[in-house]
Amino acid sequence: MAINIAIDGPSAAGKSTIAKKLAKKLGYVHLDTGAMYRCTAYKALQKGISLEDEKDVCSMLAKTEIELTSEGKVLLDGADVTMAIRADEISLAASKVSKLVRVREDLVRRQQKMAEAKGYIMDGRDIGTVVLKDAEVKIFMTASPEARAKRRYDQNIANHIPTGDVAEIAEDIRKRDYEDTHRKASPLCKAEDASEIDTSNMTIDEVCCAIEALAQPFLEKENA
Repeated sequence: MAINIAIDGPSAAGKSTIAKKLAKKLGYVHLDTGAMYRCTAYKALQKGISLEDEKDVCSMLAKTEIELTSEGKVLLDGADVTMAIRADEISLAASKVSKLVRVREDLVRRQQKMAEAKGYIMDGRDIGTVVLKDAEVKIFMTASPEARAKRRYDQNIANHIPTGDVAEIAEDIRKRDYEDTHRKASPLCKAEDASEIDTSNMTIDEVCCAIEALAQPFLEKENA
């Protein structure tokens, strides 16, 4: 039987990049939960809805379809917003809507439903602590703000996304970290049974190998 792997950590720690690569290697499905909050924030901004108005955001979300494809695309009401939701301002906006308790309840229900069949690698802020408490493997991935800012900057440039310089992005990341760790609803924190990996000075392949090593005992049982 397949297992679920939960990857938590702060913004721009490389969670989605690692999850995608590892999912492809293991033949699993990657569920980017952060993309779901980004979609919510993106649509709210597009419609002029206050990110702090829980009632209006939830009403909007009830009529919203978010699909994460096996190819890594993010579809919002059928439209491809994969790159649009990666802008820095959407990152900060996503942090704001993630504070809304009813928004989290809605999206967590969707995430748990998706992962019931097992064989998923899910990344976000509260996967190991809330969404998939019973995940066989839990990872808490982190990196210094400077390392994360450089990665985000390089990613933005490569994908032709408007971006500030590394120092500006680092400051945004610090603000996002504060927002995520101090919110009342499911604040970012390491699950007691999670393994912490600092990726500041690690390559993508090194991080994937480290997680695969932690998952190996479970994978061996799966393939037995």
